Parts: sequence; structure tokens; C-alpha cells
Amino acid sequence: MLNLIAVIIAIAAVVATLAHVGYLALLNSAARKRAGGSPIAKYVQSRWPIAGITTAVALVAWLLTSGGGFADVVAILLAGGSGVTATKALQSTQQRYRTEQ
Repeated sequence: MLNLIAVIIAIAAVVATLAHVGYLALLNSAARKRAGGSPIAKYVQSRWPIAGITTAVALVAWLLTSGGGFADVVAILLAGGSGVTATKALQSTQQRYRTEQ
């Protein structure tokens, strides 16, 4: 049962981190195509390390779910932290560049 919980949390963390990476990629692509988009491109450049680290940690957590009970607990902690960090970073970036319509 613990393993199932660990796997679900790890998959959710990987999805959250990939959502952050995808949003940064889209934002970077749009900024490079637009005149005057270099400040946004620089901001995105500064956010890549956090996106990469959280993705790597989430993937390691997912790999740890194939271990025993202790590995599952470590995987839950790593995946939970990684997923929360990626979600907060994504929300922060979205809030910074949100346009009122």
C-alpha cells in the first residue's frame, strides 16, 4: 500500500515539474519571437535551474519507488518536496506574466 502511495505521489511530482518546464519553454519561445522580449527571456533563463533540479529530484523519487519500505518513504518526501516546489515556481511565473483580459 505504501508503494502505491509513493508511486502516485512520484508521478504527480513528475507531472508538476514537467508542467513547469513546459510553461518555461513556451514562455521562452514567445519571448524570443517578440521584439522587446529579452527581459522575459532573461527571467526564463534564471528559472531553468530550479525547473531542472525539481524534475531530476522527481525522477529520482520515482526510481526509488522500486525499492523497499524505507525507499518508499524517502521517495514520498523527495517527490512531495519537488512537486510542491515546482508548483509554487510555476504559479510564481504565471502570476508574474499574467495578463488581464
